[in-house]
Amino acid sequence: MNDDYTQGKVLIISGTESFLANSLVSKLEDSGLPAVLSHGKIKEIDQYRTNTELIILFLSEEMEDLTETLVYLKDMAGDLDIKIILIGDEDEHKQAISVIPETLILEWFRRPLKMDDLLKGIKKYMEDNTGENRKRTVLIVDDDITYMRTVYEWLKDSYHVGMASSGVQAITYLARNKADLILLDYEMPIASGPQVLEMLNSDSGTDRIPVMFLTGRGDAKSVLSVVSLCPADYLLKTIDKAALLKKLDDFFKKTGGP
Repeated sequence: MNDDYTQGKVLIISGTESFLANSLVSKLEDSGLPAVLSHGKIKEIDQYRTNTELIILFLSEEMEDLTETLVYLKDMAGDLDIKIILIGDEDEHKQAISVIPETLILEWFRRPLKMDDLLKGIKKYMEDNTGENRKRTVLIVDDDITYMRTVYEWLKDSYHVGMASSGVQAITYLARNKADLILLDYEMPIASGPQVLEMLNSDSGTDRIPVMFLTGRGDAKSVLSVVSLCPADYLLKTIDKAALLKKLDDFFKKTGGP
């Protein structure tokens, strides 16, 4: 087995002490896939947010605040670019997809559950979408909204892309989401790129995320100022789509990913 795809956890959510849910946790752990069981409380789910790679949701009427949980999981899956597997009957499935877009749902398993089919689906997804095969997340931090959206459009097909228009927004995003690389505008009001980098480096949760500066200045003095901060790289904002994608592709090939 390739151990690379065991990074992160499978989050299993069941409103009751379900034998099937507990059995699934054990079977995944035996297969080398870390798994954790939650009973659907938002605060409980939230503590597993940063290292969840796949969500398994056992639908049932016993789950308190099911609609609130579905809304939270929809936002969580969308933010982290991960999928949800639903387990339940037809009515429960209809309720779930009235809240969660089908683009976020990997598969729906009806009851009675065929455990072997579920395990095969989980393992295949983890092999295809985690470790070295995981779609990387790039966070763009730039107060120029038009430029930031342009870069987003360039990257969205190859990467999961987050956006923040200030250093504060970037810190808030990173408190709840993973990022494999930050594209950081060097010149921003209130908190400049170097100041944001200093904030990132002072936090043990973000100090290892590589940062590439985006700068509109290509003169020698400006470039030396950027390079002196030891970023992973610096990019002139005149860079085009093809060159940017190649730069990022080369970077991830060289570093081997997160």
